[in-house]
Amino acid sequence: MINYINLFSYFLILGALGYYIITTLQWYSYRLERVIFHHTKAWWNYIYFLLPFISYDFIMVFTKNYYGFIVVLLYIPLFINWVLKIDKKLVFTGRVKRFFALLALFGIFFVFVFHIYTLFIPILLAWLVSMGIEKMLFISFYRKAKKRLDSMSELKVVGVTASYGKTSIKNFLSTILAQKYNVYATPRSVNTLGGVMKDVNSDLPKDTEIYIVEMGARAEGDIDEITKFVEPHYAIVGKIGPAHIEYFKTLENIRNTKLEIINSPRLKEAWIHESANVKDTDTIHSFGFEIKDVEADLEQTCFTLDAERYCAKILGAFNAINLAGAIHIAKSLGLSSKQIRDGLKDIESVPHRLQRIDAGGKVILDDSFNGNIDGMMASFELAKSWEGRKIVITPGLVEADDELNKKVAERANEIFDKVIVSGELNYEIFKSIIPSKKLRHLKDKAKMEHILIEETQAGDLILFANDAPSFV
Repeated sequence: MINYINLFSYFLILGALGYYIITTLQWYSYRLERVIFHHTKAWWNYIYFLLPFISYDFIMVFTKNYYGFIVVLLYIPLFINWVLKIDKKLVFTGRVKRFFALLALFGIFFVFVFHIYTLFIPILLAWLVSMGIEKMLFISFYRKAKKRLDSMSELKVVGVTASYGKTSIKNFLSTILAQKYNVYATPRSVNTLGGVMKDVNSDLPKDTEIYIVEMGARAEGDIDEITKFVEPHYAIVGKIGPAHIEYFKTLENIRNTKLEIINSPRLKEAWIHESANVKDTDTIHSFGFEIKDVEADLEQTCFTLDAERYCAKILGAFNAINLAGAIHIAKSLGLSSKQIRDGLKDIESVPHRLQRIDAGGKVILDDSFNGNIDGMMASFELAKSWEGRKIVITPGLVEADDELNKKVAERANEIFDKVIVSGELNYEIFKSIIPSKKLRHLKDKAKMEHILIEETQAGDLILFANDAPSFV
């Protein structure tokens, strides 16, 4: 009987540990070094992986494969509670399914062939073999996508990157260019090489005239590999700042990585924000300094660019930079001033990026997808113009240093009547700056609705400034 119990408990803990490791790897783009060195809740790795892993192996070795099920009985309820509470669930992609199939195969092999209840070897082999399979599939998908791009000889590619506002620039440009061209842009926040390859293979329409590709990076070379793949004819580099500074270490590394986009052999024209400090050439132009008289309120954003006045019904003064980059490229691609203005009229706010929602007598500014210092400060300034009570709900800045979060807390204290801090990451910083009477800690986002009912009323403005999944 004990053998059947141990057999069942072995595959139970093997599956649970496999679920934990593949979930965290999926969060961090399957980069093991990021899970180990950059996990913002590193203690999870100890509690949900290392401790049960070591305890199980230790007990099975020293009790001759008899009492490992005790560890499993203690661990599984803890593991189930973790799975239920995380808000970014595991997505069962083909890659994940292959990993679990290999994990089960190696587990069966070592138990029934060698009679060894080992956790380490099946997990290691499943990961290594799945990595090898992904490499082979990647090469195949890459060649297929590259061949498809090469076959679309009339297609013009526009690359978009920035520390802040990549998705907004992409969406603004797509709407403006649609006045003249058949435009297709990478969907949502797809901005990795793998994501772009999948987009080309599966969704890029054959009749597309302009393909706008968003390019993201968390390491040097990330932009370069996308650039080599799509070879953009035109490029926009928005504002450069300390986003993902913990990966890049220095602002100079961030700048150099973003500028990898101009290495495209087909580059005809690039517009680079002045924060990158590039020298103008026949094909590379700086922008930002020419943006004048920015006016932003809770209805629209207006600015002057090259002596022309532009307005769009989007919120946030910082969006003048994003709009200006899109306008410059639109002019490079032959759009008239009228076509650009008509495009600006069609622009809608990007969901979760300073999106205004009026509900129940309250004004909600949903800026939950905006996680940079400039954008957050701009949203605070926008909220400041509201005459009624102002409430902000924020985790602070993620992947930023304490000094930036202190600035956020200090400005929040000056503007808002109530500051609700979600998660644990920056709560102590906010607690040290904001008086307790106006500070609230939201440990569990499942209680968000209850807190909103309790803390807000008709006539309030509620700003959701950044959001972070539970693993940060």
